Amino acid sequence: MLTARERHVEELAASLRARLIERRRGEAAAGRSVSAPLPEEVRDLVEGEAALLGAEDRSAVEARIVRDTIGLGPLEELLADPTVEEVMVNGPGSVYVERGGRIEPAGVGFPDEEDLRNAIERILAPLGRRIDELSPMVDARLADGSRVNVVIPPLAIDGPALSIRRFGVSRPGPEELVALGTLTAGQVGLLERAVSGRRSVLISGGTGSGKTTLLNALSSFVAPEERVVTIEDAAELRLQQPHVVRLESRPASVEGRGEVTVRDLLRNALRMRPDRIVIGEVRGPEALDLLTALNTGHDGAISTVHANSPGDALARLETLALMAGLGLPHGAIAEQVQRGIDLVVHIERRGDGVRRVTEIAEVVRVAGATAVRAFELDDGG
Repeated sequence: MLTARERHVEELAASLRARLIERRRGEAAAGRSVSAPLPEEVRDLVEGEAALLGAEDRSAVEARIVRDTIGLGPLEELLADPTVEEVMVNGPGSVYVERGGRIEPAGVGFPDEEDLRNAIERILAPLGRRIDELSPMVDARLADGSRVNVVIPPLAIDGPALSIRRFGVSRPGPEELVALGTLTAGQVGLLERAVSGRRSVLISGGTGSGKTTLLNALSSFVAPEERVVTIEDAAELRLQQPHVVRLESRPASVEGRGEVTVRDLLRNALRMRPDRIVIGEVRGPEALDLLTALNTGHDGAISTVHANSPGDALARLETLALMAGLGLPHGAIAEQVQRGIDLVVHIERRGDGVRRVTEIAEVVRVAGATAVRAFELDDGG
């Protein structure tokens, strides 16, 4: 809840910002170039129109005007908060954040849809991406690795929808995940032996369950002398090995050209002499190429897939492989899954926001069909 002073600063900043915009539009319409830099112009405006305010309040008004003009508006304070894991904007007046695995109202908003669209443009412009009625959806990556997704009207009915999933420079390792309650000591020991022993591991779970974070932690068990090739839609992984080649897919341009898919990258990665392939997420026909690689000497891969359980993860992998459209019988693909995938690690986000590995299962063949068998660990993992 804003105090009377904070509300006054906010209203004054909004009023002066509107006046500043009108002044600049008038100068542009008259063909005159703006002579002073924006911060200096804002300072002069505040000094002239709010001279009675104290120095601290004048500085607050200036900072807010600059923030809302060339920054990301109310999102600035959210993105400056290290506890915020994701920012979700569902229209100008509806902003939520995720902290500690829990979603809650952010307590901020945009004055109108135009301000929200301007903030979106300021996010996408440095990335060389644009969004308009012809391309109303954008999925992109910021310089710090955070992932941005935008959908605008008419697809987003209540106004532009923006989500920013943040990824810090440092990622929790296995020991930190044990401290957080995501893994048990027994699970860490089992997964360390599996990854270092070049067994292929598939991590399953829902959106926001921590699959990428877990994958990043498990990659620490890869030997430092191995050549690792990572393939992602948006580069989020931060591997610690010295010999890592990072590949990222590319969407088609506005003209519909230049697309490079995860499947394209995976096929090329097999020609790059990888010791280990790490795929951020399998979500399409590249599943067939992954299975082919795992059955032709490229063992030890690590990847993630959206699924509700280890058994569902294998079924989904088979379905995705069938999407390649090569006419292979389901039995042949199921056999490749059984031979190519060794372990499935399932992670869930609980109601209290804690991410927890709930099951580690070994892929086995039972009565001619592919199945999973959960490991029984002494510490309850």
